[in-house]
Amino acid sequence: MVDSASHAVTAKAVARRLLGELGAAGLTLEAVAAAAGPALADVQAVYPHRDDLLTALILDAYNASGAAMEDADRAARDAGESAGARLLAVTRALRGWSFAHPEEFTLVYGSPVPGYHAPQETVPAASRTPAVLAAIVREALEAGELTPPARKVPGPPLLRPEALELFGGAPGEPFSDVVERGIVLWSGLIGLLVFQVFSRTHDSVRDEAAFFDYAVAVAAEGVGLVVPL
Repeated sequence: MVDSASHAVTAKAVARRLLGELGAAGLTLEAVAAAAGPALADVQAVYPHRDDLLTALILDAYNASGAAMEDADRAARDAGESAGARLLAVTRALRGWSFAHPEEFTLVYGSPVPGYHAPQETVPAASRTPAVLAAIVREALEAGELTPPARKVPGPPLLRPEALELFGGAPGEPFSDVVERGIVLWSGLIGLLVFQVFSRTHDSVRDEAAFFDYAVAVAAEGVGLVVPL
C-alpha cells in the first residue's frame, strides 16, 4: 500500500513538470492525478485543494533556492572571501538555481496566480534569500568593509519594523539607510533574474553570465560593497 508521504512526493514531482506545460494558473489536482497515477482521492487526501499543492511547491522553491545561496555563502566564508566575493557567490548560486528550475522560479517570482494568496507559512522560506544578503551586508558593516554612501534617504524612515529586525536593528550613521539600500539590491537582483530567465536580455547582451556579474557589482556599489570581477 502506498502511503500519503509517497503520494505527496509523487504529486509534487508531477506538479513541477506540469508547471512548465500548464503554468501555475492552469495547474489542477485532476491534472496531477491523471499524470501521476494515484486516484484523485489519493491526491486530495494530501492536498485537499489546489492552493495547498501550490503552497507546497512554493515552499520547496523558496527553501531550495535559499539553501543554494546559504551553501554558496558558507563555502565562500570558509575560504576567507571578502564580503563582495561572498555576495557574488550567493547571487551566482541563485542564478544557477533559477536557470535549472525555471518553472519554480516563475512560480515564486513570475506573475501572481489568479485567486491564490500565499499563506503566512511561506514567509520564513521566502525570507531566506534576503536573509543571506542581509547577513553579508551586516557582517561587512561590522568588519568596516562598507563605503559610506553619497546619498541619504530623504524624509522619515521608509522601512517597516520587521525589515530592520531581519537586519538585526537599525545601523548608525553614516550607514543609517543601508537596509533600504539592501532592499534595492535584493529587488534589483530578482528583477535582473527575471530579465535573464525570461530571455529579456538575450538580444542586447552578448554574454549574459558576465553581464549578470557586472550588474551585481554595480548594484553592490549602492550598499558600499566592492565585488571583485
